[in-house]
Amino acid sequence: MQAKHETAQEETRTVAKALDVLLCFSHSEPELSLTEISARLGIHKSTMHRLLGTLEAKRFVQRDPETGRYRLGTRILELAFLVMEHNDLQQRARPHLYRLVEQCQETVDLSVLDGTHVVYLEVVESPHRVKLAARPGQRLPVHSTASGKAFLAFIPPHELDRLLPEELTRYTESTLATREALLKDLEATRERGFAVSSQEYEAGINAVAAPVLDMRGYPIAAVAVAGPAFRLTPERILEIAPAVRATAEAIARDVGAISL
Repeated sequence: MQAKHETAQEETRTVAKALDVLLCFSHSEPELSLTEISARLGIHKSTMHRLLGTLEAKRFVQRDPETGRYRLGTRILELAFLVMEHNDLQQRARPHLYRLVEQCQETVDLSVLDGTHVVYLEVVESPHRVKLAARPGQRLPVHSTASGKAFLAFIPPHELDRLLPEELTRYTESTLATREALLKDLEATRERGFAVSSQEYEAGINAVAAPVLDMRGYPIAAVAVAGPAFRLTPERILEIAPAVRATAEAIARDVGAISL
């Protein structure tokens, strides 16, 4: 019995190590060497070589034959598409997002919260030639984006405390880089039912977002309209904000949640 228990524990540790390897890759670091992964995870190179060999055989990673560096493999892409295909929230939201693009003529996205970031599930592009460059799977910081602030304004206080340090990363001159300034903004977001980002993450880009709330009033997703600041002015944001809220509420109803 003891031997079986130890074997099960070892298998669990191996699975955890494999997952840690996959989580090393990111948008900013899409390729890593064996040495870099070993150092990052504190795993001996020989062990890491065997682990990467197994992941490569299963197509979870692939090795560049010229540089020897690793990147995520096509099996990850297959699984991602499988998740998206069968994501009920995404499927139910899609028609509402397309209608919102027709109304606003700007890029519309649906995102979910992932720790201190939001992740785009769906992006419907603006028909304009000059538009926001965004794609499904993209991760953006939660404190400097309209979608992120739509989440932060409606999550419980204990979760908010955990996510927000006193000093926040500044991306532009307009970023709310202190906890005090952001909390004040989140209070206004709760009162009006939508969040606004005025060039807080990227200069020249404005956005407005509303949360999709579940039956507890917890934000399960956010709908946002984003575009160039010269077109998506503060006045224009106020004009389209009711449509953004209405879209979030319609999605909430379709997935069996309670709207604002």
